[in-house]
Amino acid sequence: MSPSAVHLFAGPGGLERGAGLPGIGIELDPNAVATRVAAGLPTIDGDVTAYGPADIPATVLTGGPPCQTFSIAGNGEGRAALDTVVGLAKRMAAREDVRTDLERIADPRTGLVLEPLRWALEAADMRRPYRVILLEQVQQVLPVWQAYAELLRAEGYSVACGVLRAEQFGLPQTRRRAVLVARLDGPVTLPQPSRRPYRRGIPQNAGDGRLAPWVSMGEALPHRGPFTVISNYGTGGDPKNRGRRSSAEPAFTVTGKISRLRLIDPDGLELPRLTPAEAGVLQGFPADWPWSGGDIPQQIGNACPIPLAAALAKAALDPSQPHQHAEGEAA
Repeated sequence: MSPSAVHLFAGPGGLERGAGLPGIGIELDPNAVATRVAAGLPTIDGDVTAYGPADIPATVLTGGPPCQTFSIAGNGEGRAALDTVVGLAKRMAAREDVRTDLERIADPRTGLVLEPLRWALEAADMRRPYRVILLEQVQQVLPVWQAYAELLRAEGYSVACGVLRAEQFGLPQTRRRAVLVARLDGPVTLPQPSRRPYRRGIPQNAGDGRLAPWVSMGEALPHRGPFTVISNYGTGGDPKNRGRRSSAEPAFTVTGKISRLRLIDPDGLELPRLTPAEAGVLQGFPADWPWSGGDIPQQIGNACPIPLAAALAKAALDPSQPHQHAEGEAA
């Protein structure tokens, strides 16, 4: 199998770096493009909707469409439109033209979740179907991936989808992601986790002895020494509800607001906030990743975690992988 790949909504390069799949990424955000260029990643600076498989021949398709309208931290428009999006996906698979209907969706970012399906169907109609498809999104998108799974099976693919916990794949962060892996020429399953799930109050060395412990922030950032992160996530702005995690635990889900997190030492004294390099490490990026352009915290928060991408690619490209029953996995 040729590993030549096209990466949709490629961002700063997490999915392709983790997957280890050479190819080219399409990215519209100029800041993410700047990081990609600095990292030496082949890039088309443009809109995914303006291209298709006829423009970029490849055997692997990957993508992480914009999550803002589906995420709990977002505006909720995508979550409210899930039924509409699933219905449009089914019509696309029937080869109906749904462009007018997509234009009626209030936030155009919502409809972008259907772009990987468009690419997959167009490639199939050209008789150059992708051998492997890898997709990743916030967990609220799982119903869309489940619809994809049904439709791709009708196109001849073996498909697995579900919600994975990123800390079970070596990320020093709790992050649940809806993923889909599809393979045309053999069976495919979701990756088997190598580490235990994080449970608040449960010691790191407790749990299934067959799995390694999860990774803490302190292990990922040893130069920092002991610290506590104070987060405003999910608090509605109420200081009394602010979450706290010590450096002996994984990080909260990394978002574009990571630069706002407060850090204190064991005596309660304020510490310098996380640098872009440190925030990137919590997403699995090398400490020397050349973050460039503006709004770097948002680039980092939007990126696919590198260890999760690596696990997905291995599962898709190596059918001998043990099977993982993920949360919400389609049968």
